[in-house]
Amino acid sequence: MLTDLATIKTRLGLDPFEATHDALLLRAIVAFSSRFDRETNRILARTENVTCEFPIQDTQILVYCYPIETVSKFETKSSESEGWVEQPGVDYLILGRCVIALRAPLPASGCGAEIARVTYTGGYLVPGSPDLPGARRLPAELEQIAFWFQTRDKVGVTRQWPKGGSYEEFADPDLLPSVRSILDRCTRFFL
Repeated sequence: MLTDLATIKTRLGLDPFEATHDALLLRAIVAFSSRFDRETNRILARTENVTCEFPIQDTQILVYCYPIETVSKFETKSSESEGWVEQPGVDYLILGRCVIALRAPLPASGCGAEIARVTYTGGYLVPGSPDLPGARRLPAELEQIAFWFQTRDKVGVTRQWPKGGSYEEFADPDLLPSVRSILDRCTRFFL
């Protein structure tokens, strides 16, 4: 999840011990976290020991959870009965904190279809988590749930013109423009 309940309640000025809205806020945290991952085609929250499978002949591995902190191992597999075999001493370089570049393809056994995978730690630290060396914090603007909670009665409204009031129109009623901008910049594109 991209934030925690305590952080959202603090931003909203809610009593931390009042549980009236806790279930709604927790569902919103899960929903927005999932939505942001889908919209950006990646995993935003820091994840340890995440794996990424790739064709054994590839030397440029585009991972789904970045920025990459550490790479712990590479493995290959040629059959289900044999399973994953760790490949020691793989020479690699991390490019732009989101691509793992291998000096050479991983060794193949020559028995047909083979795949490889890398195990690594990557993603952003979420609010409420302790600082870790080499880890980056999630952009604060992506903590969108407080805005949604305050405007939840207007979600889906495209025009509102109360009698004697001012005319309102919402272009993207459930996301702030700053959040939309950051999501657009964080999106992983594939060719």
